[in-house]
Amino acid sequence: MYALYRQTLTLIAAPLSFRLGIAAMKVAIAIIFLWIGALKFVPYEADSITPFVANSPFMSFFYNEPAGYKAHLTHEGELDPAKRAWETANNTYGFSRGLGTVELLIGGLTFAGLWNRKLGLAGAALAFATPFVTLSFLVTTPEAWVAALGDAEHGFPYLSGAGRLVLKDVALLAGAWLVLVATARQLLIEVEIEASKLAKGDCFLEPPAPARRR
Repeated sequence: MYALYRQTLTLIAAPLSFRLGIAAMKVAIAIIFLWIGALKFVPYEADSITPFVANSPFMSFFYNEPAGYKAHLTHEGELDPAKRAWETANNTYGFSRGLGTVELLIGGLTFAGLWNRKLGLAGAALAFATPFVTLSFLVTTPEAWVAALGDAEHGFPYLSGAGRLVLKDVALLAGAWLVLVATARQLLIEVEIEASKLAKGDCFLEPPAPARRR
């Protein structure tokens, strides 16, 4: 039994297993950003992030009338022409498309990191930075917490559906950090190897010939 236990640990801890895990994390991060980034071009997804953007001190200025979002919220799958017209005038969809473009870029760079470490480093750095913004929504967005509608369980620490969705970005933060560190280590090894080659090449260079005396 001990031998099997040790063999299992050895297999899990193998360098190949670590490399596969990092590659899988890159793919997972890429899927998240590519999928959600593409959805940002669809009205229902743009509508759903309105409370986060309207209440954020870092993003609310992108909206023309952030204070009026509550009166124009819609449920997913619901079509209200008047509310959609307001969202259009509010720049809800324009901002969402811009955000979606950034998310598609992050996903693409992270996925490209499977073949190009420098591109992957940029993608991982951006993916790591993103959750710091989204997690701030837990502080700035009232809709992230259960509303006081009569039940005793409301406010902190009772996360609403939107709040629970945001909280999962903690895992994205940690995963992006692992990818960032692993990629930086690989690039550092490449830099050191290149520096070593250059140093060895300098050692074998012939010294310049002495100048002839006239």
